[in-house]
Amino acid sequence: MDATTAPHHIPPEMSQYGEENHIFEIMQNMLEQLLIHQPKDPILFMINHLQLDNDNVPKIVILGPPASGKTTIAMWLCKHLNSNLLTVENLIAKEFSSLAAAARKHYQINKRVPSMQLVRLIQDRVSEEDCVRRGWILDGIPETREQALMIQTVGITPRHVIVLSAPDTVLIERNLGKRIDPQTGEIYHTTFDWPSESEIQDRLIVPVGISELETAGKLLEYHRNIVRIFPSYPKILKVISADQPCVDVFYQALTYVQTNHRSNAPFTPRVLLCGPMGSGKSLQAALLAQKYSLVNVCCGQLLKEAVADKSKFGEVIQPFFEKDMAVPDSLIMKVLSERLNQQDCIQKGWVLHGFPRDLDQALMMDSLGYKPNRVFFLNVPFDSVLERLTLRRTDPITGERYHLMYKPPPTTEIQDRLLQNPKDAEEHVKLKMDLFYRNAAELEEFYGQALTINGDQDPYTVFEYIESGIINPLPQKVP
Repeated sequence: MDATTAPHHIPPEMSQYGEENHIFEIMQNMLEQLLIHQPKDPILFMINHLQLDNDNVPKIVILGPPASGKTTIAMWLCKHLNSNLLTVENLIAKEFSSLAAAARKHYQINKRVPSMQLVRLIQDRVSEEDCVRRGWILDGIPETREQALMIQTVGITPRHVIVLSAPDTVLIERNLGKRIDPQTGEIYHTTFDWPSESEIQDRLIVPVGISELETAGKLLEYHRNIVRIFPSYPKILKVISADQPCVDVFYQALTYVQTNHRSNAPFTPRVLLCGPMGSGKSLQAALLAQKYSLVNVCCGQLLKEAVADKSKFGEVIQPFFEKDMAVPDSLIMKVLSERLNQQDCIQKGWVLHGFPRDLDQALMMDSLGYKPNRVFFLNVPFDSVLERLTLRRTDPITGERYHLMYKPPPTTEIQDRLLQNPKDAEEHVKLKMDLFYRNAAELEEFYGQALTINGDQDPYTVFEYIESGIINPLPQKVP
């Protein structure tokens, strides 16, 4: 397109299609693979790459000092994600491999595998069918920055790197109690994780190299290396405290590896805020509009403006306002469509609140192509909503708004003349709350990728949660 003829009107369907189908990520991944492997026939290579359909399989590195529990966490993740565990031990134990045999021989003598051999073993293993289809988890590899750079050079790029951390004194104490089941490879502990079956207890053995002096030496070497490994994995590395119950460590690790990293794909935010009256939708919409230059679209305000402007829709809406009747959904949708179709909404994006309130309205909006790409439900307890709304007052002389708890009037004279909006009466609030929660379940099911946020906290804390939900990728639906 000729840049001199800008602005170009890009249909909103294009960005919507791109984000829903992860087009940007697919193209980015293919470009990365092309530059890494540099095939002679790029077209054939891309076809084969797309046919693998494995862009979202686990590719995880778990690092940590001795006795931090990294092997246990790696094994649990493998079972949960149905992936493949790659350790130095099982890599050199591979049968019918001259490379593994040479590495095994070297390991038996020096208790270490040369970095070049180790990386070649990893390269061969991750190219096998089960690793291609189900992904892999590297346990304790890389051990040095040299290994990290060599792994990257051959095109092996993890998506998530977890580093377990704990005080050295805790790790030494843990290591002294470590026991291993020689049949299954499971790791137990005399204090924290002793098996209940006497049969397993009888066959447990003390692993070599776990004395206090040996552990201290290994910890010193680990600390020297890990600080140089960190810069190799910017933006994909997460440090998790291992000085807590193993189950808690596991679930933190699982949550992280199931989270997509922030995408570089450009997208136009179309944000929908749902919640009962008094949940703070208007404030959050104003904050989002201010920070991200989105168009703040309040459905109720649109109807009032249409009546005030005496537009063609306003003249039809006015009788409903005068009789205090609900405006028909079809009429609301026409007013809303007119606003969302304006160029500022298409170019900048929008944050909508006040509509839809039930499933029928959501279906109507969806059928017309107005599909939000971020949906948030603000969850606020009934008592908190009552406190927020029923204590609101307005000064009829100055128009100043007060709250008897959070923003009381400065003088008794002002307090005596304050008035309450009939819509803030307790009976009306209860009715509206009941109506919202009666429809909320169907709305949440319809917007399956919606995030529920605790709205009963500081408004700026709520905003941070919403903001993180906007800048992060859309969550993947679990089939």
